[in-house]
Amino acid sequence: MSDIKTEETIDKTSNGSPKPTSPNSDLKLDFASFWEYSPAPESSDFVEIDEKYNHFINGEFVEPVKGRYMKSINPATEEVLCEFAEGTSEDVDKAVKAARKAYEKTWSKLSGNERGKYIFRIARMIQERARELAIIESIDGGKPIRESRDVDVPLSAAYFFYYAGWADKLNYAFPGRKPKSLGVCGQIIPWNFPLLMLAWKIAPALATGNTVVLKPAESTPVTALKFAEICRDAGLPDGVVNIVTGAGQTGSEIVNHPDVNKIAFTGSTNVGKIIQKSLAGTDKKFTLELGGKGPNIVFEDAPLDQTVEGIVNAIFFNQGHVCCAGSRLLVQEGIAERLIQKLKDRMETLIVGDPLDKNTDIGAINSKAQFERIQNYLEIGVNEGAEIHQSSCQIPENGYFCRPTIFTNVSQSNRVVQEEIFGPVLTIQTFRTPDEAIEKANNTPYGLASGVWTDKGSKIFKVGQSVRSGVMWSNTYNKFDPTSPFGGYKESGIGREGGLHGLYPYIKF
Repeated sequence: MSDIKTEETIDKTSNGSPKPTSPNSDLKLDFASFWEYSPAPESSDFVEIDEKYNHFINGEFVEPVKGRYMKSINPATEEVLCEFAEGTSEDVDKAVKAARKAYEKTWSKLSGNERGKYIFRIARMIQERARELAIIESIDGGKPIRESRDVDVPLSAAYFFYYAGWADKLNYAFPGRKPKSLGVCGQIIPWNFPLLMLAWKIAPALATGNTVVLKPAESTPVTALKFAEICRDAGLPDGVVNIVTGAGQTGSEIVNHPDVNKIAFTGSTNVGKIIQKSLAGTDKKFTLELGGKGPNIVFEDAPLDQTVEGIVNAIFFNQGHVCCAGSRLLVQEGIAERLIQKLKDRMETLIVGDPLDKNTDIGAINSKAQFERIQNYLEIGVNEGAEIHQSSCQIPENGYFCRPTIFTNVSQSNRVVQEEIFGPVLTIQTFRTPDEAIEKANNTPYGLASGVWTDKGSKIFKVGQSVRSGVMWSNTYNKFDPTSPFGGYKESGIGREGGLHGLYPYIKF
């Protein structure tokens, strides 16, 4: 190998894998066999998914009142994974009554120390069943097993551990005040992080002495139903946590139920507006964590290789199904050409495929509807005059898969710049000065999360103070911690989840 020249250009093998060739020699250096990854599928043989699931109400699984069921589809294969109950007003009413009874007779009367023990036990059981939960999250939602295994499930357990610690310390959290629980909390979670969003909502609600009626997304209900099993096995008192499955109408029944004291919703901005209108004039507390169009700002003094990795993580993590994704890249003009080329080269190494293969970087789009939405935006971008670039990777014939995509030559008014696509699609703009970057960053209806890349602390503080964003990451992206609050401004939502701030929506004084 000592005769091989160090200067190389990149060619492609027949299956899309990079293959180095030397420009100074007629010899083709076929390294494909060195660079190809052998399949590394995660075994799912031990995972049990029932053919049919019912609602979890008052500590047991009960059939829906009207006997209706929906289907959950594996987005990587387009095969039916299971059937689950479709909740109606009668089912929601049963769940709310069970939650109210549990609140008044059991949960609100326990000491914080006792409540903390239950929450801690749930956290430990999530850890014990981590492998099973990670596999189900990937099968039901399409996300790569590496992400489910290393991010979603560990963080879910961490949030329960964190709020278990707060359960007996609420008087210290709010010194000089006497916090009281609210009652019954209605919670509606999205399909992009099913188990993690469940943890964000249920853990602080239980820690503060409330009971819960939760509806998971209709395309990813299975881990929530597995969590119901964990609640049952942990000995949680009946009715403290209730899971009612269904589609949008089921969520509407929870929002509008007169005996629910608090609504927590994570999802689209349009649905959030509907919920806010429904709650107007009532005394229900609410938090809304909605959409985003995160600007990721790169200055000329940023470390380029590190920045490229951060950009990839910001937009291609979880197929771009992230409300705080860095979906708008703003690059200072002096480095734009080099950075874009590095990004294109890095995109060629990303593997799109089977979510259960540990080599996979980008899994399946969550549903047919979301896949069609992304494809529609790709057409919109091209029709608006943007230049599109997609990686040359192969994608499976079956299932809903989308190659990582970037748009260049876009303007601030383009729909692909202004509207949330919720897929592996990145728009790239340039800027000359920090003020121009800040102006472009703030020029959308959203304000959930942002990133800044520079080696100058002064730029970090200037941008961080000026960008109207609930979260600002510096020289990194998509990093979460249970102690840190999360939430947005403008059309990205109201209220905060996580950290000490995440206790406020679940108490009164």
